[in-house]
This record gives sequence, structure tokens and C-alpha cells, in this order.
Amino acid sequence: MNWTAIRAIYMFEMARFFRTLAQSFISPVISTSLYFVVFGAAIGSRIQEVEGVSYGAFIVPGLIMLSIITQSISNASFGIYFPKFIGTIYELLSAPVNFLEIVVGYVGAAATKSMFIGIVILATAALFVDIQIQNWPAMIAFMVLTCLSFSLFGFIIGIWASNFEQLQLVPLLIVTPLVFLGGSFYSISMLPDFWQIVTLFNPVVYLISGFRWAFFGLADVPIMISLFAIAGFTTMCLVAIWWIFKTGWKIRN
Repeated sequence: MNWTAIRAIYMFEMARFFRTLAQSFISPVISTSLYFVVFGAAIGSRIQEVEGVSYGAFIVPGLIMLSIITQSISNASFGIYFPKFIGTIYELLSAPVNFLEIVVGYVGAAATKSMFIGIVILATAALFVDIQIQNWPAMIAFMVLTCLSFSLFGFIIGIWASNFEQLQLVPLLIVTPLVFLGGSFYSISMLPDFWQIVTLFNPVVYLISGFRWAFFGLADVPIMISLFAIAGFTTMCLVAIWWIFKTGWKIRN
């Protein structure tokens, strides 16, 4: 393993992040505050509690998941797409660096950025509501796994995309709606029976459910199923990336 190459890629990507550190701080803080103002005023006044948890605290795990999923995809996809766009990807591919080291560098940086955003949102939410985290190891594990898995997914999107518009296509039209419909701001037990069954086909439900369980001990689906779901998604992304570098799809042509 060429750790020097991994460190170079990682530090290059993180340097781009630190150049906009103020924006990285301010944007999630403002967004989180707006969510609490809007949802707290419009919905919180009508829904005091969900399964014994105040509504303001109940939406925190979903809010964090929404942000880290979208940020992971965005950071990873842009990170690998930009070298393709300007042509420096060929210098990287001709260097004595294998595909695993490239993936670790780019995906590691994207996941780190997303973790940072998640921590900022959690700290901001703590200013609005009293947050009690029952299982810290599980909370950290779900956050790390989510950041890594969706950074891998974003890496795939960055390789697939042929222009900047396509970078936003999947996150805006597929991922974000799935997150909103995956129980981010409500429990799926509040839905009619038919829609509860339909919702279970949404893979994001399992991530949000497991993450919320770490906070409050409440879950819409069994915790082990949530773990298997995110492990399966991560494995599929790894296999897809291995195939991409093996065949050179969208990289060498």
C-alpha cells in the first residue's frame, strides 16, 4: 500500500475543503437552524412527541443523515470528476498508484468532510433541543459507515458523469427524495399499513432507522437488518468500483 500517494490525494482534497472552511461551517448551521424553525413552528406545534420523544429531538438523526448523505455524494463525485474534466486523471492513472489507493484517498477525504458536517449539525441541533444519545458507539459507527458508503457511491457517480449537470442528477432526482421519504422527519409507523410496506423498499429507511436507534432506542426496522443493509450497499459500491478500474469504463475512453 502506497501510503504516500494516499496521503497526497487525501491532503489535496482536504486543502480544497479548508479553503472554504467558513462556508463549510456557516452553510450547515444556517440550514439546520432553518429546518428547526420551519419544522418546529409548522409541525412541532401540532406533533408534540413521536413515540415518547419530542418532535424537535426526533428529527435530528434524519436531519444529520440527510446532510451527510448528500454531502458525501457531492464531495466524492466532484473530487474524482474534476480530474477527469481537466485531464489530470491520466497523470494519476499513469503514476505508480493502484486503484485501491486512489479510492482510499478520494473517498477518505469525502467521508472526512461529511463527518465534519455531521458533527457541526449535531452541535447546532443541541442548541435547539435536548439531545440524549443512548449508544455512542452505534451512533458513530452508523455515521462513519454512511459517510463511507455514500462517498463510494458518489465516487461512482463522478466517474459516470459526463458533465456537471449529471453530477447533480442522481442526488437531486433520486437520493434526496429517498431521504425525505425514508422517515427523516417522521416515523413510518405513522403511515397507513399499505404505505408502511411500500416504504420498506426504500433503502434509506434502514439507515435512518438504525441511526435513530442509536439516539433514542427507537427503530422502524430491526437494527441488524439496518446493519446488513448498509454493509450490503457498501459491498456493492466496492464491487462496482473494482469493475470500473478493471475495465477502464468511463476512465480510459
